[in-house]
Amino acid sequence: MDPYENNFITWNNLATEYEQQFMDLSLYDDTYDLFCGLIKKKSPAIFEIGCGPGNITRYLLTKRPDFRLHAIDIAPNMVRLAQLHNPTATVSIMDCRDLHSFITPFEGIVIGFCIPYLSIADCSRLVAECARLLPADGILYLSTPESDAEGSEFQASSDGKTKMYVSRYSAKSIKELLDHNHFETVHVVRKSYTRNNGAAEVHQVFLARKKRINRTLMNTP
Repeated sequence: MDPYENNFITWNNLATEYEQQFMDLSLYDDTYDLFCGLIKKKSPAIFEIGCGPGNITRYLLTKRPDFRLHAIDIAPNMVRLAQLHNPTATVSIMDCRDLHSFITPFEGIVIGFCIPYLSIADCSRLVAECARLLPADGILYLSTPESDAEGSEFQASSDGKTKMYVSRYSAKSIKELLDHNHFETVHVVRKSYTRNNGAAEVHQVFLARKKRINRTLMNTP
C-alpha cells in the first residue's frame, strides 16, 4: 500500500480515539498563546493544516474568537469532528500537498504535528507553500518530535496495533528549512512528552515570522 494511503486510512479510523486522547490536552497551550500574541491584526485569516478533531482549532478560537479560521485535514472523520467542535470555523477535507489551489493569503498558518506524516521532500514543499501564502510578517507555527537523525520509515504505534509512515526531523533541519524559505525563527519551545507505551520524546515547536524581503532595482547606465 502507498505510504500516504496507509496513513490516511489509519487516521480516519483513529479519529474518535484521537479525539478522546488529545482534545483536552493542555501541554501545548502556552505555544498556542504565543501564536495568538504574534498575530496583531484584528479578524485575521488563519489557516490550520492537519487539524485532526479540531483540538488546536478550538483552543485558538477560545483565545481569539476574531480569528477567521479555515482548517483542513485529509481524513473525513477528523473533519467531521473538527467541524462539530468548531461550528464557527470553516473545515474541509483536503490533502496538504494540494495547497497550490489557494491564492488568498493568510495572516497565520498552524501546522501541529502534521509533518511527521509527510516525506521530507513533501514537508519542504509544504513550508514553501506556506511562505507563498503568508505576507511579510505573517506567522507560521510548526511542531514535530525532535530527532538526532533524519529519515522516513514505517513505524508501529505505541500499542503495536497499527503502522504509520513517519518522518523524523532534527532541530537544525527545521531551522534551515525555515531560513531557506525566508522565515525568521521567533520562538523555539521544547516539550517533554511520554507516549502511551512509556517512551519519552522531545517535541519541538517553532514559531517563525516571514521576513520582509528588500528588492533593490539596479539600473545600469
